Amino acid sequence: MPHYNILFLCTGNSARSIMAEAIMRWKGRENFSAYSAGSHPMGAVRPEALRQIELASLSTAGLHSKSWNEFAKPNAPVMNFVFTVCDNAAHEICPVWPGQPITAHWGVPDPAAVSGTQQEIDRAFSQAFSILERRISLMLALPLASLDAMALKTKLDDIGKK
Repeated sequence: MPHYNILFLCTGNSARSIMAEAIMRWKGRENFSAYSAGSHPMGAVRPEALRQIELASLSTAGLHSKSWNEFAKPNAPVMNFVFTVCDNAAHEICPVWPGQPITAHWGVPDPAAVSGTQQEIDRAFSQAFSILERRISLMLALPLASLDAMALKTKLDDIGKK
């Protein structure tokens, strides 16, 4: 199976896209290099996101909030897939990605927007993590190498609705 580069985008790159990067780094490690970025990065990863990653026994090494501009530079890895995981980033004008990657929108409710008790906030982060993990698992079950780009895009868009 070929090796793919995948970029998860969110506005702040502090929670959902970071969790998606960590999940894909583990689950897709044989065939994927995973990255995340934001249109307006917060500059720090939410501790609740890091806690979810650690609870799943995944590595947090190297995870940091960064701009999507890092991946639009000439020396950046060429992406095969670019997914938005928040509704704000889905409606923003993205940089032009070299190589014409397959794009999809996998909107996930923003756990960072939840207010309340720490238990309620932790539950929101846990739910976002679970949604991302399920979608990534479904993606990894697809016969990526045997699908044409249009069929693959349709299937990835469908996964974003689950």
